[in-house]
Amino acid sequence: MFTGIIEEIGQIQSVSKNRVSAAITIKAHSILQDVAVGDSIAVNGICLTVTGYTKDRFTVDMMHETFDRTCACAWKRGTGVNLERAMAAGGRFGGHIVSGHIDGTGTISGIRQDDNAVWYEITADPRILRYVVEKGSIAIDGISLTVATVGKDRFSVSTIPHTRNMTTLSERKNGDKVNLENDIVGKYVERFLTGDRTGSVAAGGAAGVGESDREGIGSAAGGSRVTEQLLAENGFL
Repeated sequence: MFTGIIEEIGQIQSVSKNRVSAAITIKAHSILQDVAVGDSIAVNGICLTVTGYTKDRFTVDMMHETFDRTCACAWKRGTGVNLERAMAAGGRFGGHIVSGHIDGTGTISGIRQDDNAVWYEITADPRILRYVVEKGSIAIDGISLTVATVGKDRFSVSTIPHTRNMTTLSERKNGDKVNLENDIVGKYVERFLTGDRTGSVAAGGAAGVGESDREGIGSAAGGSRVTEQLLAENGFL
């Protein structure tokens, strides 16, 4: 699990592509201080497993599903990426619950200065926007951010200078694609209330949107199974 608080910006050193997968080497510094093979590191929000490392770089494998769901297919030598180690049990929870399982991508459709803040407008698919709420949390390229506004086909966030300086946001421009991960709490609540268990799988294993979800919450195909008896049996009453 991650919190969306970026520790450093790494740099892609090499991408060795197979037909639908790749081995990737990433240059880094501070996050390698206590690294071990098998550790999880979020790279632009994607939870990846360390397969090898040296004093200044580490390697990961990426599978077909991850390429399909994320912006990783555009990575090349020199690309900057946000890096965060998995949260330690005794660590501070500075952001929000981030699983590292990307739900999909969005496109930056607007950037504007607002005194010391910079606003980023992100256009996204309805299946992602359904879980985006004003003043809620969302991870953009692994960065924990607060949603400022939500529209029919887009949402916006406002960022302080520190966030831009510590992440790749400062390099982003209109038209760039970014990885998006919705707040996982909303997805679990919807699954529980609709009784649907047929959701598709997102990158790294996150539950996506199932067929009954598209019919709408409370439909005959996905009606709520929450009853007073069920709540009582599970200690809620």
